[in-house]
Amino acid sequence: MTVTIAILGRPNVGKSTLFNRLIGQKIALVDDQPGVTRDRRLGAAHLGDLDFDVFDTAGLDDAKKGSLEARMSEQAEEAARLADHIFFVIDARAGVTPIDEKFAERIRKLGKPVTVLANKAETRAVANSVGEAFRLGFGQPLPISGEHGEGMEHIYDVVRPYIDADAERTKIEEEEDEDFVPAAYDPEYEGPDQPERKLRLAIIGQPNAGKSTLVNTMLGEDRMLTGPEAGITRDSISSDWKWKDREIKLWDTAGIRRKGKVKEKLEKLSVTDAMRAIRYADCVVVLVDAAAHIEKQDLTLCDLVAREGRSIVLALSKWDLVEDKQAAMAKVNDIMEDILPEVRGLPIVTLSAKQGRGLDKMMQAVIDMDKKWNQRISTSKLNRWLEAAVRKNPPPAPTGRRIKIRYGTQASARPPTFALFGNQLDKLPKTYVRYLMNGLREELKLDGVPIRFSLRGGDNPYDKGK
Repeated sequence: MTVTIAILGRPNVGKSTLFNRLIGQKIALVDDQPGVTRDRRLGAAHLGDLDFDVFDTAGLDDAKKGSLEARMSEQAEEAARLADHIFFVIDARAGVTPIDEKFAERIRKLGKPVTVLANKAETRAVANSVGEAFRLGFGQPLPISGEHGEGMEHIYDVVRPYIDADAERTKIEEEEDEDFVPAAYDPEYEGPDQPERKLRLAIIGQPNAGKSTLVNTMLGEDRMLTGPEAGITRDSISSDWKWKDREIKLWDTAGIRRKGKVKEKLEKLSVTDAMRAIRYADCVVVLVDAAAHIEKQDLTLCDLVAREGRSIVLALSKWDLVEDKQAAMAKVNDIMEDILPEVRGLPIVTLSAKQGRGLDKMMQAVIDMDKKWNQRISTSKLNRWLEAAVRKNPPPAPTGRRIKIRYGTQASARPPTFALFGNQLDKLPKTYVRYLMNGLREELKLDGVPIRFSLRGGDNPYDKGK
């Protein structure tokens, strides 16, 4: 069982900066504006020879019950309940504030061991402020700087006993089990078959499309903040999940609006974070609010995903609220045909995230698209198809000399990428390339999957006679 630490404190004391320092990556969004972090985020921390989990949380806030700020605080307290130890972070420059003292009482009621970290303690000038933290009642406060990496040895000394105790407990449990033999040392252990890789799935859409509600329904818990306010999610939050024995790494992302509407720095950071989740994903579910007026902009997100080479499933959310379902579906199909011919045939599913309807249908479409995205074709089969396609519709002769396509091979999968060899391929019209793509998509049943072609001049490198 992995040791887990929760980072708590009032807004803007540097919790996310410390989180990023401990996990060794700049994953959590950081800005001078308070309240940037909203959902709790779990990360794998590494400190010297120690490996443990750490929660980044929203700032504790004494807000009106039911408000967004109050729901953010509830997420933070839930992280604390799941943790073995709490890091209560204060701002050493500001000293102990009345809000810190108030939140210290709330943290004390959680009944967990607590260490006070006086962050932003880069200079000796804050020594007195660090000493003030004694009055919070959690023992010796530790001066650190999450931004500059100072004081990490103090954190190491706090976490080390938990790691040692966990290792000792595991050892005792193994010794008590007389039949226990570690698989790596059992000469008769053959091990299971090679497991399927963990499928990486990102949920994207415009603000208030219902992404976090969908993720919560999939996980079976209120893992993500939801509410009527648009743009609640800011960070891309990942969760481990399983669907019918298939391991899934699931991302909830911030809403992506039209580029021209994104003005604020924080929203730009959120969109950048969402784009990183798309690039890391195997499949992307583009969620569209079907109860609202569906426009081209809603569906151009599919084109964005296709340009990144990911497999796509289009999900129409809040379908239970749509009155004329036939007209709504016809409109979606018309828009898709008009603006997204290169991913023609991508699956469209309808669902109600709150009621949990359509979830299995969506996930089956995700699995099917992932198989297509990973598909490979033999070189011989590809060239038989290519020969027939060229014979049926020969390439043009733009300069009086006909373009020749001599050979093709699949260069890679994920997405399916094909290399074509011949002469004058740089002059091959886009319309002819699209003809080949559509034909290959039909031949391999790759509906909805982005296809890449690499056009290479010169002789066939696989022809041994050349």
